[in-house]
Amino acid sequence: MQGHVSPMLALIEVTRFREDDQAYHEYVQILLGRTIAAAERAGWRVTRWAAEDLGTEALLAATDGASAVVLMGGADIDPIHYGGAVGYRAEGQHFPEADRAQLAVARRAAERGTPLLGICRGHQIINVALGGTLVQDLGAHSTHRNDGVPVDQSMTPHEVELDPSSALAFRLRARHLQVQSAHHQAVGELGEGLRAVAWSSDGTVEAIEHHTLPITGVQWHPEDPGTVDDQLELLLGGLAREAERAAA
Repeated sequence: MQGHVSPMLALIEVTRFREDDQAYHEYVQILLGRTIAAAERAGWRVTRWAAEDLGTEALLAATDGASAVVLMGGADIDPIHYGGAVGYRAEGQHFPEADRAQLAVARRAAERGTPLLGICRGHQIINVALGGTLVQDLGAHSTHRNDGVPVDQSMTPHEVELDPSSALAFRLRARHLQVQSAHHQAVGELGEGLRAVAWSSDGTVEAIEHHTLPITGVQWHPEDPGTVDDQLELLLGGLAREAERAAA
């Protein structure tokens, strides 16, 4: 990254206020903190924004000058945005303003060609923003989340297989990865311009990337403390290279 002013990375979370679920909120802060620290080590000037708290117009304005965007994990997306049913198993709390605001940011990134990385919910936001759908629940016996345990034990390790021809496989220098996951939903029908580039052993889509734009989503949590190797650093490094190309 060249120049006297570091490029700006907009890190977007759902909300900074979860008074009804303090344990979950505290764990989310750990994940956010690790992402911020890794990005700053990579030379980014990180700005942090909470979509539910700001609203769509304010979030779009706040992130207008960002060189790249990271959409973090969080709550289920309201099924109204992808034509899904309400009342599905394990339906979580929805944050309507966060949904609208993050979808708007993802669509603007696609329109402008702004580098975009989505993690967990952020990965799903990308797919929905581009017209895709979600698998609303992976079932009670899914291997993608530990249920009935304290939130800091909800991550479960499993292997994913990457498409060797994908930009993501090149970025992560791997065809197989051990990842940390905690999700009960997944990408369903792919949004316009997207392709699946990683899968778990049960066929769940674990990563997506755009055919022509610098847009990537991963369903797992590279920022989790239990992650092996340097997945987060490699993803953020790839984002930096994409931002440099976009600015050239």
